[in-house]
Amino acid sequence: MLLAVVTALGLNTVVSAPALREAAEAELARIIADEDRDVCGQFGLRPGTTSFAACSRELANVRQKQSDRDQAAAAGIL
Repeated sequence: MLLAVVTALGLNTVVSAPALREAAEAELARIIADEDRDVCGQFGLRPGTTSFAACSRELANVRQKQSDRDQAAAAGIL
């Protein structure tokens, strides 16, 4: 009986993992879009404009550099 429950839970996890991952990625995209709108908006840049797109790209670069620093620190490089 216990084996059946564990197996069922394991199968449920395997089946639902892609949907959970997709939901987490969508939530992260929403959070980043909100941050971009807030930060770029502070400089008077409106969504849909060339200036806003440039601001969003630069924020993405900042996020990537921070991620690289975090990974280097976790690996003991920094």
